[in-house]
Amino acid sequence: MSTSPAEAPALDGSTPMGDVLARFPGAKRALFARYHIGGCKSCAYDDGETLAEVCARNEDLPVDEVIGHILEAHEHDLRLLIEPADLAAALAATPAPRLLDLRTREEHEAVVLPGSELFSNDLLQSIFATEPKDRLIFVYDHTGDRSLDACAYLVGHGFKNARALRGGIDAYAHEADSSLPRYQLEFED
Repeated sequence: MSTSPAEAPALDGSTPMGDVLARFPGAKRALFARYHIGGCKSCAYDDGETLAEVCARNEDLPVDEVIGHILEAHEHDLRLLIEPADLAAALAATPAPRLLDLRTREEHEAVVLPGSELFSNDLLQSIFATEPKDRLIFVYDHTGDRSLDACAYLVGHGFKNARALRGGIDAYAHEADSSLPRYQLEFED
């Protein structure tokens, strides 16, 4: 599911931040990393505030520059994703990739991808200490909301072959393995 810049959703200064974040999931990380926007109470924004308003009160940043950065970060994020069918093929290969489940213990116990490990800080420290930097590491959550951030964190620590499952286990169950039950959490839309 690669989106070229020409196919990327339209974005301009009048776009509300809620829409920016919905259409470009990595925008929050990108805005904080480059401009320190959205990381603390003094630089926070709300979903109804426009991108231009956020830029204006953050040192009057040029809106076009910020949009360019969001689009560039989006392209980078798309390269970090693995499609459900591609993950299924990778899991059947030898050696299998390391598979990290970012969901809760209850979700992991209810529906699990074979060979996955429930993520914990202890597991992360073990990976940092012992895992070869070129190992395939795939991370997933329920719907793909958090896995891209976790993947970017691993890549930032030198694990260049880390990938996030596009759409999470829900997309995997829908597109690659219909034997897995799908579920919805009470607090999801």
